[in-house]
Amino acid sequence: MSTIPYKIYLEESEMPKQWYNVRGDMKKKPAPILNPGTLQPVTIDELSGIFCRELAEQELDDTSRFIDIPEEIRNFYRMYRPSPLVRAYCLEEKLQTPAHIYYKFEGNNTSGSHKLNSAIAQAYYAKKQGLKGVTTETGAGQWGTALSMACSYFDLDCQVYMVKVSYEQKPFRREVMRTYGAKVTPSPSMETEIGRKINAEFPGTTGSLGCAISEAVEAATTQEGYRYVLGSVLSQVLLHQSVIGLETKTALDKYGIKADMIIGCAGGGSNLGGLISPFAGEILRGENNYEIIAVEPASCPSLTRGKYAYDFCDTGKVCPLAKMYTLGSGFIPSANHAGGLRYHGMSSVVSELYDQGIIKARSVEQTSVFEAAEMFARVEGILPAPESSHAIRVAIDEALKCKETGEEKNIVFGLTGTGYFDMVAYQKYNDREMTDYIPTDEDLQKSLDKLPKVDL
Repeated sequence: MSTIPYKIYLEESEMPKQWYNVRGDMKKKPAPILNPGTLQPVTIDELSGIFCRELAEQELDDTSRFIDIPEEIRNFYRMYRPSPLVRAYCLEEKLQTPAHIYYKFEGNNTSGSHKLNSAIAQAYYAKKQGLKGVTTETGAGQWGTALSMACSYFDLDCQVYMVKVSYEQKPFRREVMRTYGAKVTPSPSMETEIGRKINAEFPGTTGSLGCAISEAVEAATTQEGYRYVLGSVLSQVLLHQSVIGLETKTALDKYGIKADMIIGCAGGGSNLGGLISPFAGEILRGENNYEIIAVEPASCPSLTRGKYAYDFCDTGKVCPLAKMYTLGSGFIPSANHAGGLRYHGMSSVVSELYDQGIIKARSVEQTSVFEAAEMFARVEGILPAPESSHAIRVAIDEALKCKETGEEKNIVFGLTGTGYFDMVAYQKYNDREMTDYIPTDEDLQKSLDKLPKVDL
């Protein structure tokens, strides 16, 4: 076998021409999303009132295995894709492990993350439909940054509701969005009816993705010519993010590498779902076997401690309901530094794969995550985003297990983005001011007790 380079780059001609829809290979499909008013499966027409028509069709398509990527989107992808698959030789040396560690680096664009893969697709369909603009939420700010870039490219108005704690912790991320022409509002705000209601119910709240989603949906549905777009959770987003996993698989196959473990951080499920889709597909078709691990924060443990049930996707209860692993839409996570993982639920596709035992899940504490991030930064030369560092933590843990057993496992993880706008978090860690918060069973039960009653 030829020597494996530090960075495996694909040719542009090897980029995916189709997105892969893992639902097409699932015998047991994710449960249908429900209309919040009728509690019946939502129709294309109902969903088209919130999302662009073609995106609504993608959301409800659970039979097509592959969907063509329009040429305009592929042309945009070429600006920063294919992204490299990196062999972490330096980290392996530091750990003195026989394991082979690889990471798919998605931070090589100005948005600093994988989010651009779906942002450009959603902006394209909005432009194609003739809309004036779109509204959205953002946690850490990476999705908002990506969408503002995509909207700027297609000359669309972009309105972003940013989780208040991140708005305050990450002012420079906010300014990148504004540089690309977006209007950025801290959430919950006093600009929407739902925002005012949440502020009244939770005075002084630092917000959550669930709050910001509610505000963005209200803003979209009360303005003519606008639609709402979402950066995670939805099946359409996992579809667009499948370019990550497809490129990873092609790069591994190019050098005859068989992954033993695939690890990704999990908040709403976009990066994880995109990275693991083609590997999960092989498991579902009985062609291969892999150990797939979703890593979430111990402060917001929807997979590891949540309940698999129908729930609202947002705090304001205006979005469709999805069957997912959830902590309850009223759960407001602690103000940890992985803003993109502060979501009460999980993608219905990821949830169903987890329920079927196709993937596993682990939760990790914040200080151990930053310990891993710092080690990685010092030897691999990239400052990772706090979200990505959850996957780094478990990849290091697994590599150290291999050191004990002598196994030469191939460990692949998703490095979803860079942490250059997350310096407040790194400062807290370096100053020993960072704490770990783990909700009690009683804390979780309070919001789980308020799950909607759905008979389906």
